[in-house]
Amino acid sequence: MEVEKIGVTADAHPMNGGDGQYSYTKNSYYQNIIEAVELKYQTEGLSSCILELQVFFNDHVSNDFNTLFASLPADRRYFMAGVPGSFYGRLFPEGSLDFVHSSYALQWLSKVPKEVTDKSSPAYNKGKVHYTSASKEVIEAYSTQFAKDMGTFLSARATELVSGGLMVLILPGLSNGIPHSKSTFGMLFDLLGSCLMDMAKIGLTDEAKVDSFNFPLYMASPQELEDLVERNGLFSIERLEQVINVTWNTGALTEQSCSVHLRASLEGIIKEHFGSENIDELFDRFSEKLGRSSYILNADYTKGTQLFIVLKRKMTD
Repeated sequence: MEVEKIGVTADAHPMNGGDGQYSYTKNSYYQNIIEAVELKYQTEGLSSCILELQVFFNDHVSNDFNTLFASLPADRRYFMAGVPGSFYGRLFPEGSLDFVHSSYALQWLSKVPKEVTDKSSPAYNKGKVHYTSASKEVIEAYSTQFAKDMGTFLSARATELVSGGLMVLILPGLSNGIPHSKSTFGMLFDLLGSCLMDMAKIGLTDEAKVDSFNFPLYMASPQELEDLVERNGLFSIERLEQVINVTWNTGALTEQSCSVHLRASLEGIIKEHFGSENIDELFDRFSEKLGRSSYILNADYTKGTQLFIVLKRKMTD
């Protein structure tokens, strides 16, 4: 009997663990999923029903699950379990899930497109760490990788969801027709890359290391996302919306808060490639340079977009 391969090869880029100043847990916000489900039951007149929910938390095996478990309330109204592994592969038995939610995760690619670090490729991204202001070949390499990853993700979740099951995805993106150079997130990544190049010029890091480093992050447009779902063919799109000029902070986005948020998300991958010796220097430089480039945080100039999509698993025979 042929057994489906469960594990997949995907680069792991966990957020900062623990609960310190630069930890992800101190720089992220809760998704109120349970409350939404309970409210739906109440509005449908089913509040008297005994509602038992099983919640699975998924992340890479190197994620700090201990901090996650410790942060959960003792009086939680659901059963829970942690499921380590990349969501670019199978995680659950066939037809075992009713609802899937992913928030601010699908912008992470399974890997950096190999062309952007290949010196012989037209997509070689020398001196840059992201595609935002790079050549069209670099942008196309990232777009192609995102398309492959989304196809893999959708197929895996389609197998795990029951027929008619729902999936809600929230991810940063870019409005249709807006150039990547206007992406808020992309401009921040480019600014961070310029700080690395500045440090290479004075010997704090190696320029060849900067040339071989690229952030595995891609901001898709609503049209790209719609096309990929339709190409996959296993889901119907129930709703696709975008919120323009959003930030990931509930308050005013300042140079310091922006730096702390990026550090919580990106410090791990940066340390893995460059080491930890100059990480404070890097983000100090980033904060200072961002202060001189305040237009990046100006919603009238940049075009940050949050994409919200509700998918329904098509009925199977």
